[in-house]
Amino acid sequence: MYGFDSYHVLLAAIGAAIIGAYWMPRFLSGREPAASALLILAGFAVFSFIPGMPAALDPTQSPRAWELVSEMCVIVGLFGTGLRIDRLAPREQWMPTLRLLLIAMPLCIGAVALLGSLMAGMTIAGALLLGAILAPTDPVLAGDVQVGPPSEGGEHPVRYILTAEAGLNDGLAFPFVHLGVAIAGAGAVSLGLIGEWLARDVIYRVAMGAAAGVGVGWLLGRTLFDWPRDNALSKTQSGVIALAGVLLAYGITEILEGYGFIAAFVSGFTLRRSEVHNEFHNRLHDFSESLEHALTAILLVGLGAAFPILWPHLDLRHALVSLGLVFVIRPLVAWTSLASTSLPTRQRLVVAFYGVRGIGSVYYLAYAGHHIELIDEPELWATIAFTILLSTIVHGLTAGIAVERVTGEPQSPSPRDVSPAES
Repeated sequence: MYGFDSYHVLLAAIGAAIIGAYWMPRFLSGREPAASALLILAGFAVFSFIPGMPAALDPTQSPRAWELVSEMCVIVGLFGTGLRIDRLAPREQWMPTLRLLLIAMPLCIGAVALLGSLMAGMTIAGALLLGAILAPTDPVLAGDVQVGPPSEGGEHPVRYILTAEAGLNDGLAFPFVHLGVAIAGAGAVSLGLIGEWLARDVIYRVAMGAAAGVGVGWLLGRTLFDWPRDNALSKTQSGVIALAGVLLAYGITEILEGYGFIAAFVSGFTLRRSEVHNEFHNRLHDFSESLEHALTAILLVGLGAAFPILWPHLDLRHALVSLGLVFVIRPLVAWTSLASTSLPTRQRLVVAFYGVRGIGSVYYLAYAGHHIELIDEPELWATIAFTILLSTIVHGLTAGIAVERVTGEPQSPSPRDVSPAES
């Protein structure tokens, strides 16, 4: 007797949603579509008609699955982001990035936490966790506001700043996620808790992530290009080494209790310094980008599919938190942090506004939901999902053109299939 297997229905629906998201816009525009928002909407449209399927993808019931898929997507994206950066920029070009990381991101976390506490009535731990989850910009969904593939050149300061910020702030937001989880577990804030957090989660784990990333990146460079000299591994032209490299960097760092997100980016960045003109860097980048896009497409369709379950939990208070982040908090704190830098006004405006939210937020919330019992977890997921949809629409429809105009550089001719910055 024939019957419908829900797993096969799931596969068919995901495939149909992804194809539809890329195919339908071509009847309207000759440019590459803003696929990220369309993938979410396609997932919502397709899965809404399959009985019981949205509930099966409910992230509040299965946070571990969402955590694992988003984790893989983010680390592959971070490694590829590190590979994109061709050169070590001078100090004045790194200074805006450092300001965004050390000034704008903590301010963003604090502002979102305050908004969540005052407007949505969240606890201290919940509000801090929400701020940390939403604070980092996304290396996966911001391809067209970043620098191009290896050896492409044209690393305009705006693209360079946004690329370096997206590569590092996912890992640097993790200490605040740990703080929120620790406060939620303890039920209160104490000097002992803060001291332990600073020593372990801030100083040690950040330093270990950076050190492990440098070490693994250097080792990969030697293994790929130098050992053995007459038969280097790079001659195989196998891009799967990119996946192996990021798994090695991330796995070792997590074993050592460091931040694997930092190690993933730093290892890619360090590897790029080896044999800088070797074409194998392009093969590594192309493989990691293809894998990143495939995983991202599945996640975004899944997020859209879960919308019927999450949407009833999105009230006006939580929606205002998302709107405040995208339109007020991120632009304002980033603009303020970039004061006295050498960026012209228009470039400063673009850098301040285009802080894309995405897959990193999915991972952080799934991680927190897997490790502790969250209060108002459906409301948190609804807020995250709405923020990502809002960001992919707002940034996706405008970022490509805005960055192209402010930099004077056309969009990269290489496809960025899952970037919200295509329009």
